[in-house]
Amino acid sequence: MNARSQIFELTVEGRQADEAVASIFHTVLFHRSLGKFLYNNEGSYSVGTVGYTDVDCDFIDLTYVCCTSASLDQTIKKEISCFSEQLRGNEGTGIGQISLEFFSKETKSMQECTPWEVWTVRLELITLNNEGERQVCQEKVGELLTDKILYITEVMNRHDYLPKMPSQSELDLIFDTSYPEVQPYLFKVNYSISGPSAGTSVGSTMKKLIKETLAL
Repeated sequence: MNARSQIFELTVEGRQADEAVASIFHTVLFHRSLGKFLYNNEGSYSVGTVGYTDVDCDFIDLTYVCCTSASLDQTIKKEISCFSEQLRGNEGTGIGQISLEFFSKETKSMQECTPWEVWTVRLELITLNNEGERQVCQEKVGELLTDKILYITEVMNRHDYLPKMPSQSELDLIFDTSYPEVQPYLFKVNYSISGPSAGTSVGSTMKKLIKETLAL
């Protein structure tokens, strides 16, 4: 089975990288997480509720929703931070991508996983000259991410493939049960930093947009 794939391309300041990726990944995870399963003796089960929390970004004009789970948030924050530090580092190119991949297993012992959905964020970092440009960028990136989040919600409402609800013995083949508050589908985060580039059209477009806005 080929995994469904969604790719978002964004141009941001270095300080916006973590929040931009987190807003997309947490939006996806909010829709790809369930409450904890409670099984009874007859083999049936009930599903707990998923709490939600509003997150206000510091460097982007954006508020997004994530699952109320400190441990899940810590996992995602750690993965994104490793990526963004390399992206911003002296040896980084300022261009890279990070993916949130959902997968399932055939058996608990198997190493091979079958991906069924992948969300990728491609980032290019830009350097701005003054506070006026940073304020415009903060607003424009917020508008762009709002559109992406609405698109994610639209995609989640489609009747696409999801792994079959498992029996209690197979729960760990489909869901990550390690979090005390929520039960997301099994996922992993992958990232890579691209080679040197002379600049992309996405980055040039954002810089042009900022300058045109300031000229108004």
